[in-house]
Amino acid sequence: MKMPRKITFTVNGVKKQVEVKDNELLADVLRDKLQLTGVKQACWRGECGLCTVLLNGKPVKSCLILAVEANGAEIVTSEGLMEGDKLSHLQKSFVENGALQCGFCTPAFTLVTHYLLTQKPDASEEEIREYISGLICRCGTYNEIVKAVKQASQYYKK
Repeated sequence: MKMPRKITFTVNGVKKQVEVKDNELLADVLRDKLQLTGVKQACWRGECGLCTVLLNGKPVKSCLILAVEANGAEIVTSEGLMEGDKLSHLQKSFVENGALQCGFCTPAFTLVTHYLLTQKPDASEEEIREYISGLICRCGTYNEIVKAVKQASQYYKK
């Protein structure tokens, strides 16, 4: 049996060293070992997208990534979108537009739409809908999510 190994990565701007087993998922390490509870797990097979994080700047489903694959990487979770101890403009926009009900899916939606807006701040409603189509909101707040993203897009324009 292999011994656990230490890996190092930067999470939300802070360098972390964690001991992991070869088969541990990144989602489990972030949530259970680092207490980053914005990382949600619902399907454990990459279908719902609720475990999405930004890995080296791109959205990935952390339930499909082994923690050892993230060694040396830069990771951003929804907690990393905050501005100090305050919600980011995008996160505030989700609240203001009722784009969350139970809130379980909100961290993944904010990360994915943050990435979209950094790439395309003038994204159309159709582009936003296409981009969020890989995430599941069981409360069905998709219209409100689109409104929130459109409202927050002004803060991404250079």
